Amino acid sequence: MTVQMIRNAEDLAERYDIAIVGAGPAGMAAATECAKFGLRTIVFDENSEAGGQIYRAITRNTPAARPYLGRDYWRGASLWEAFVATTASYVPAAAVWSLEQQDEEAELRVSVSGRSMIVHAKRVILATGATERPMPVRGWTLPGVMSIGAAQIALKSAGLLPEGRAVLAGSGPLLYLYASQVLAAGGVIDAILDTTPRRYWLQAAPHLLPFLISPYVWKGLGLILKVTRAVRVFRSVTALEINGKDRADGVTFTAGGKTVSLPAKSVFLHQGVIPHANLANAAGCEMGWNDRQKCFAPVVDRQGRSTKASIFIAGDGNGIGGALVAEFDGRIAGLAAGLEVLGKEPSEDLRRYGRLRQKALRGRTFIDLLYQPAPSFRAPAEEDVIVCRCEEVSVGAIRAAADSGVAGPNQLKTMLRCGMGPCQGRMCAATVTEILADAQQRPPTEVGTYRLRPPIKPVPLSEIAALPHTPDAVYAVTGTHSEH
Repeated sequence: MTVQMIRNAEDLAERYDIAIVGAGPAGMAAATECAKFGLRTIVFDENSEAGGQIYRAITRNTPAARPYLGRDYWRGASLWEAFVATTASYVPAAAVWSLEQQDEEAELRVSVSGRSMIVHAKRVILATGATERPMPVRGWTLPGVMSIGAAQIALKSAGLLPEGRAVLAGSGPLLYLYASQVLAAGGVIDAILDTTPRRYWLQAAPHLLPFLISPYVWKGLGLILKVTRAVRVFRSVTALEINGKDRADGVTFTAGGKTVSLPAKSVFLHQGVIPHANLANAAGCEMGWNDRQKCFAPVVDRQGRSTKASIFIAGDGNGIGGALVAEFDGRIAGLAAGLEVLGKEPSEDLRRYGRLRQKALRGRTFIDLLYQPAPSFRAPAEEDVIVCRCEEVSVGAIRAAADSGVAGPNQLKTMLRCGMGPCQGRMCAATVTEILADAQQRPPTEVGTYRLRPPIKPVPLSEIAALPHTPDAVYAVTGTHSEH
């Protein structure tokens, strides 16, 4: 058995039993489980190679060439090997830009090699992973500033290291993981500006015991000790600004009651990740507020089943848990969806993976509470800071709209075009919700988030126009029903 690689839209079948969106740990694991049933399974991935962000470039990296990526990274190789040994179909560089439930199945619209096609599936598993939470501060739009996730992509994909003086700023484990990888690869990090407030240690303390008996504790301590020996670390950083006119040339911040300025050619920002749920949102899946992780996420049951009968969501796309949890999530969703298609009862494997998932989550609450982004970075107050990069909408404009009584992000979108750019709000949705909640003293659950519509990815009008004209589409344009 071997996976079938599809690179042209015309090679797609019209119908599949299971369609999976995303080929990271959750997507590959889900596909492997579905294929065991003999179900006709297809995996769409917007990247040119499988692995997702966590296991990016796993199909061609080797421990000998890039040992600095760490032992956990190489777990992705076994996932890839199991996936390619199946009879599933795999479509790299594919953009799924629409998903809709129709009766008992789902309809996907996908762009492959410059052509869009309509594909139907009895069940869909969204394994779209996470996206970095935006960190809007003064100067974050300058050349020379990027997210740590983007920098890590360059490291994993091409072995690229920061040049010149490099500063990391923000909070979360990835801050120290990336720093350790750079150091192990022979690079240099000049400073880490850790924005984690000291008081967060108190709010996380009640959950310390499960953390101490989890694998996280030794990994985390090892990373921090390794990094702090080689890099200056400033803690409880506030009032962060990136300096520069045509590009970043330094940072200014407050730490220990003092204002500090450092030169920097490259600045890498990070304040955790949030579910990449645009496709689930546009498909009409119910979104709920996760107060521990301070984000909206799709509402799912223990098997990943969303509020749309044909749609499952696995991995970080339904709540942040990391690579191992995402893998078990994928296996659970794959088994549950496959059993539904076959009309069979839940299996012992399903229960076993559920127990493994719970074990892998041990200690996660401590991490979530400790590394919650500080309110000043979730809802910035500086009026000149850009929030929506696509439409260049500032904090001041959003807070002025909040003062005038704007109902929520969707009305704000019509007023300011905030969230109407190519990223469909991916880079500003979380911040917009937090600013409105802060300005109007309302809970985020009441403020809500953007309501998205397809296409959720930029797609040429020529591709949309070339799709088959359904009776509903003809009626929408002409006002008449046609049999042709």
